Amino acid sequence: MVSRAVLAVVLLVFAGGAKAQKTGKLFNGKDLSNWNFVVDKNAVPAEEVFNVKDGEIHIKGDPFGYMYTKEKYADFKLHVEWRWRDEASNSGIFLLIEEPKNPFPNGIECQLAAGKAGDFVLLGGSDLIEFKQEGEQRPAFPVVPRTNASSEKPAGEWNYANIFVKDGTITVFINGVYQNTGTNRNKSGHIGLQSEGKDVLFRNITVTGL
Repeated sequence: MVSRAVLAVVLLVFAGGAKAQKTGKLFNGKDLSNWNFVVDKNAVPAEEVFNVKDGEIHIKGDPFGYMYTKEKYADFKLHVEWRWRDEASNSGIFLLIEEPKNPFPNGIECQLAAGKAGDFVLLGGSDLIEFKQEGEQRPAFPVVPRTNASSEKPAGEWNYANIFVKDGTITVFINGVYQNTGTNRNKSGHIGLQSEGKDVLFRNITVTGL
């Protein structure tokens, strides 16, 4: 269940979003002109991994990499729709990227890996208050697990994530089900989509100021 504190934050976010802030498209349905790209070890040209077909973003999954917005964003609602083209695999939505690096940025990943959508992965030294370290050594990829059971749809069907970022606090809903909240010291950054695993498709990527 969603805690009262989380509900209060979400209601505040919705109320803020209702105050006439415009929704902008991060993907225009035609090209990726407002995105930059990172490919692990620069193994292949970015266009071999990230491209547009039939109004959808196609991300190959191999080699590893990510695409990220040229602009930074703070205090926003992000809407992203995705589906696996053939079989469920791995990908992620990167949030509050401070510095794009190869192969991983400094930022928070909202995990989209099959069965784990809504987990947070802390990339490149980023942190969330909710991460509880066990043992003396910090993991290479610390995880803040989601709250509820998977709310994902089968491979081939469209899923959607609604992600609210307010004063560095990230709240994630997958297909309308609350999954996670994380509190970050960083309050603004780039937004990214990951290439990892197999083919994944994205569409209807919008950001609304809060």
